[in-house]
Amino acid sequence: MDKSFAIQSGREVRIMVKPEDVNDAGTLILAKEIVKRIENEMEYPGQIKVSVIRETRSVEFAK
Repeated sequence: MDKSFAIQSGREVRIMVKPEDVNDAGTLILAKEIVKRIENEMEYPGQIKVSVIRETRSVEFAK
């Protein structure tokens, strides 16, 4: 991946990926890897939701 970003909102982390770089199965693997890192490297009460978002949007304009 050439660039990525994560958005944290309370107890949720959202990771946006390019659909051409990561397939559906890859989003599952990526989410599990991120959860493992959070569990191993951080201390936190409760739970943190990790969402990997992969979407394609098509927009056209009628003139």
